[in-house]
Amino acid sequence: MKEPADTRLSPSPAPAPSDQYTLRLLATSDIHAAILPYDYSADAPSSGYGLACVASLVETARSEAPGACLLVDNGDFLQGTPLSDLHDPVNAGTSHPVIAAMNRLGYDVANLGNHEFNFGLPALRAAVEQASFPVISANTLTRRGASVADDETLLRPDTIVTCTCANPAGETRSLKVGLIGLLPPQIILWDRFHLGGEVTSRDMVEAATARVPALRAKGADIVILLAHTGIDTGPAGAELENAALSLARLPGVDAIVAGHSHEVFPDPERPAASSGVDHAAGTFAGIPAVLPGYRGSHLGQIDLHLSHGPDGWAVTGHSARLHPVKAGAATTQTPAHPAIVKTVRHGHEATLARMRAPLGRIDRPIHSYLSLYRSDLPVLLVAEAKRQALSDVFAGTALADLPLLAATAPFHTGGRAGPRAYSDIPAGPLTLRNAADLQPFPNTLCALRVTGAELRDWLERASSCFHRITAGWPDQPLWNNSFPGHAADTIVGLTYRIDVTAAPLYDAHGQRLAGSRGAGTPRGRIRDLAHAGQPVGDDQEFVMAVNNYRAFGGGPYPALPESRLVHASRTPVRDVLARFIRDGGHRRVSLSPAWSFVPQPDTSVMIWSGPGLRAHPSDFALHGLTDLGLSHQGFLRLRMPLDTPACESAV
Repeated sequence: MKEPADTRLSPSPAPAPSDQYTLRLLATSDIHAAILPYDYSADAPSSGYGLACVASLVETARSEAPGACLLVDNGDFLQGTPLSDLHDPVNAGTSHPVIAAMNRLGYDVANLGNHEFNFGLPALRAAVEQASFPVISANTLTRRGASVADDETLLRPDTIVTCTCANPAGETRSLKVGLIGLLPPQIILWDRFHLGGEVTSRDMVEAATARVPALRAKGADIVILLAHTGIDTGPAGAELENAALSLARLPGVDAIVAGHSHEVFPDPERPAASSGVDHAAGTFAGIPAVLPGYRGSHLGQIDLHLSHGPDGWAVTGHSARLHPVKAGAATTQTPAHPAIVKTVRHGHEATLARMRAPLGRIDRPIHSYLSLYRSDLPVLLVAEAKRQALSDVFAGTALADLPLLAATAPFHTGGRAGPRAYSDIPAGPLTLRNAADLQPFPNTLCALRVTGAELRDWLERASSCFHRITAGWPDQPLWNNSFPGHAADTIVGLTYRIDVTAAPLYDAHGQRLAGSRGAGTPRGRIRDLAHAGQPVGDDQEFVMAVNNYRAFGGGPYPALPESRLVHASRTPVRDVLARFIRDGGHRRVSLSPAWSFVPQPDTSVMIWSGPGLRAHPSDFALHGLTDLGLSHQGFLRLRMPLDTPACESAV
């Protein structure tokens, strides 16, 4: 059998326009069920995102396509807003609103992302069965074989879509486009509670290395990877979570749609080329690529220019770009497409009715504007709800005699989601939408049996999110942007202080930093770790409430032996919180901080927050904050002193 031509980009001149065929690839990724530009947490219309708005961009891009056009999605489409998270595809008896919208928009292919598994396999299968397009995943396996060829996959691993391409001279040819789906193999850890015993995985690069030539042997003229994975410019290795660059270096790959990290690529504001990532050319390791943000913030577009000769098809050039729903500081955004709005109207109205269900009242505002920088009320509230639920579970058992803690991370803390992505709940009635705002993911309640030494290590990982600060210096950046906000756990039930003048021990992936191993290494940042006023001993035992993501090693935290898992439920933490509020538990939450920074006289740090913090002047006074204006991205820039009053203030 004749070997396929290498269709990588060539430095040779492009063919004359009359001989050139073009395939337009339109791509979304990490939609996270944001179909409408509507903020369910605020119960108000929003802007800058939404698949309904992307649909308008798709309509325009399709009409302007110089040749064949495909629309693909790269995973994480089923989870992320109450529109989807409150929908039960197994028992609802109605169409899944996300799948209905994607069907209406006319997707050609979709790939699975890691969040597709958050609701379990029955829910995933029920949703996928409603899709009018193939859903693929090459490394999600029901049985791992001795080789990739022997693997049994949960869904089809790949697909071939046949397009009719025309050149400017009016000549038409058939083009067979092969697409392979890939996702991080860590799904078997992150959703082990849902997948254990039924699903396993394989390294993305290993799977693609075998699948690319196999798909060409089946007749694919070109091969595109739908890779739910981000960009890691570090050394290549097995089982990478972010493997887009390694995948781009595989022979026979013609283009890549990346995702998972919620970044945008190409980004005209970024350096042109670095470590194989070329924003100006729109390539990973020389291969055309896009990474189209998240929640429908952007539509990715790759135009592949092709020629056809005796050896078949060859890619001779390309262009790669993103279409934003809302460009820069523009006050207007792409309008929502009425057909998509109509498709999800019933589901949207039903969701609003459920989200407005009353739970209780609170006599003070709850906001997350400072949740990265203090022991904060949103975190304390969720943690106490988890502790109460487990206290009921363990009553009358031997575990009831162990101290009960809860590890909880802050959510809605800005970052890549932008300066409006903060919780801001006024004093007054609390509803289910407020509980979903404070606990936006469908993670379930679990518990681990841990030692004092493991707790200290857990907190070292959490506190590594801060830059190292030099005592006596002003205006030093505090937050390390390589960490997402939800990596910074607080452990409620303990008290401790964080010394940010000490070196961090871990990176954002939970890997030990160079220079932090062996004899004479730094002792870490955690000081005065105590329970009930007494120092925590290394061998002392505790029970700690966590969610299923943390229980199985999600984020920069270790996966403890399965014997340490002493409770695992299918109850979402969101529902635990809603019940806690309904029962009045929120009125009994202690406002005493679990942690504080070790004071550093004559030292200040720079922090970022949302401009909505300006509506809470008491917090400025409490922590001695200075308003330094807005960044070009719209974030509020603040100076925070690290003196004793600022560090030891209560919530």
